[in-house]
Amino acid sequence: MDFFTSMDISATALAAERTRMNLISSNLANVNSTRTAEGGPYRRKDAVFTATPLKEGASFGAALSKAASARSVQVTQIKEDQRPPRLQYEPGHPDADPNGYVAYPNINVVEEMADMITASRSYEANITATQASKSMALKTLELMR
Repeated sequence: MDFFTSMDISATALAAERTRMNLISSNLANVNSTRTAEGGPYRRKDAVFTATPLKEGASFGAALSKAASARSVQVTQIKEDQRPPRLQYEPGHPDADPNGYVAYPNINVVEEMADMITASRSYEANITATQASKSMALKTLELMR
């Protein structure tokens, strides 16, 4: 694995985590959205990450030596949560059904905050990996002087 490969892997991971963070922010911003353009309450969104797999049939040692084949992590899909909406009795609300219930997004704020912390830590870890690669490259250049 060369310097640029490690930087490419970290860059794709940073972009994927940024997408994840944007989705979490959107979920939190729409926690009380009872109407969408599609109709009904907002549906929670989540990113699906996919890594480029190592070659089939490789042993673990061979996989480590060919780590350059694991080139990226990408957001391959943005899934909408299929759980039913949370119903709350509010007969005066403009979006209330005939029984007085309003359908709110089924978003757990605590879960979203935990996901945000996880995404933030992953982003920081990839920044650290990028800085370590940069530091190693600079040290190599110093040795060559």
